[in-house]
Amino acid sequence: MGANAQTSVPAFTAGQVLTAAQMTQVNTGIPVFASSTERDAAFGGTGEKTLAEGQYAFLEDTNETQVYDGSSWGAVSGGKILQVVSTAKTDTFSASVASGAVSGAAISASITPTSASSKVFILATISTDNSNTSDGSAVIYRGGSVLSGATGDSAGSRRRDTSGMDHETADGRVIPTGPIMYLDSPATTSATTYDIRLGTDSALTQTVYLNRSASNPDTSAASRPISTLTLVEVSA
Repeated sequence: MGANAQTSVPAFTAGQVLTAAQMTQVNTGIPVFASSTERDAAFGGTGEKTLAEGQYAFLEDTNETQVYDGSSWGAVSGGKILQVVSTAKTDTFSASVASGAVSGAAISASITPTSASSKVFILATISTDNSNTSDGSAVIYRGGSVLSGATGDSAGSRRRDTSGMDHETADGRVIPTGPIMYLDSPATTSATTYDIRLGTDSALTQTVYLNRSASNPDTSAASRPISTLTLVEVSA
């Protein structure tokens, strides 16, 4: 429990002389509690302030400012960035992928949301190529399962992807890079892993690559790019 955390919200009377500890508590502004348990116990008891609409409280365990609307507690208007987790992949990745399938995780990052109501904003740049001139695709996975909300609608036999990239380059030096952005609602406070997997539109099994071209020529005209995956926790 932090230095400003309290377990009561006393209701002072006219003419009462306040102690130094009481003045310190008043000067914290918004009452600070270790958790919702201490918050709920602090209002409405003998000698305590009666809970009323518009009362604010800060919870240390979730780092969340809340307001009472007359019937329940809720988070103060969201949009605040709570944490950022980012990974940059500078080496290469490759995998053999059958038609209609995707690779394993080409790049991944994990985040532990501080509140189950938080959203996670996913930002990524993916540099990929294939072992022929077929087009490629990328799909976001969460916790080992495809994040269906981050894919296109179901349409016949078509594979549902997060993004697609044109790989039809003949010289083997240009590596297409595609941006990905998606706002997810994982509804958890457990560690959550997001990863991006690669696919191809070929009817045959192909090799997909990250951060390198298929031919990978050792020449100054060729490039070796970077891929990134950033997870931003945003309060609801």
